Amino acid sequence: MISFKYVTVNDRDFWFSLDKHISIIELNKKIRDKKGYVMFLNDKPIGVLRYSLFWDSIPFVNMLYIHNDYQGKGYGKAFCKFFEDEMKALGHGMVMTSTQSDETAIYFYKKIGYYECGYLDFSIEGYEQPREIVLNKKI
Repeated sequence: MISFKYVTVNDRDFWFSLDKHISIIELNKKIRDKKGYVMFLNDKPIGVLRYSLFWDSIPFVNMLYIHNDYQGKGYGKAFCKFFEDEMKALGHGMVMTSTQSDETAIYFYKKIGYYECGYLDFSIEGYEQPREIVLNKKI
């Protein structure tokens, strides 16, 4: 059975096993502000999702990651559906996310109804990375 809960301090070790792009300080803020979720399969944690508010008003998924053993089995789609339903219940009409142009996540997001709406180029020395594709979805 799949279930979801807000991330807590007890989830930190699992969280950091999947998400290498957040500091302990920032994760503690997500815990405090209830801006992160853990996905469970039969009470075993298998995925994480954290978000922020773009322009302080549009939910933006900063990180969605399902443990490698569970990828490609519909859990990412279920996690997004849960998140979208949560945001709709909070009164939001759209959600956003982004992914690097060299990552396969763009195909996943397009398959579940997200559309490209722009991109960011990072060419400042020391911060170079592939183009970041921004996507959105009406909920």
